[in-house]
Amino acid sequence: MSYLRTFLPWIIFAVVPASQWQWAALAGLAAAAAVIAQQRRAGAGWDALIIETGSALYFAVLAAIAFADPHSGVRGYSAALSSAVLAVIAGGSLLIGKPFTLGIAKRTTPQEFWTLKPFVRVNTVITAVWTAAFAVTAVVLAVLAHGGSGHSTVSLAVQIAGFVVPMVFTVRYVAAVRARAPQH
Repeated sequence: MSYLRTFLPWIIFAVVPASQWQWAALAGLAAAAAVIAQQRRAGAGWDALIIETGSALYFAVLAAIAFADPHSGVRGYSAALSSAVLAVIAGGSLLIGKPFTLGIAKRTTPQEFWTLKPFVRVNTVITAVWTAAFAVTAVVLAVLAHGGSGHSTVSLAVQIAGFVVPMVFTVRYVAAVRARAPQH
């Protein structure tokens, strides 16, 4: 459920019709702000809100662009740009040694595991898969947008796959790691 909450602003942005992209960006910003506020009240640290914080910043900029010029060239590539931004946020979290999934995983993992190398390694792998999925999604969406199919059913399917594939990987990989872990 935490991944769904984390990516809720992006899901909202993806399902609002492209003709209303400025409102989609504003809805994404509102959702990101609401998720951040709710999670901070629940005690989540900023390390658990890397994607949410990056999302809020992105949607604030996108909404400003969209309302300033609803016919901006950014509109046609907004889905590709969104996935690219997610790839940058996720990849950046890897580069600074704070995989974004680490903060999410800490919500459901006892504190004594947080600094263990296997726990960090698992989250590094998971974050790398999410980063790759976002990057591939961005490229495919950019190609579709360039070809004039940026707001098609195919584009929506690519966006959905860009979230579902790494989510399924995450669930299966964590289950496999837990199954191999020594039992106490």
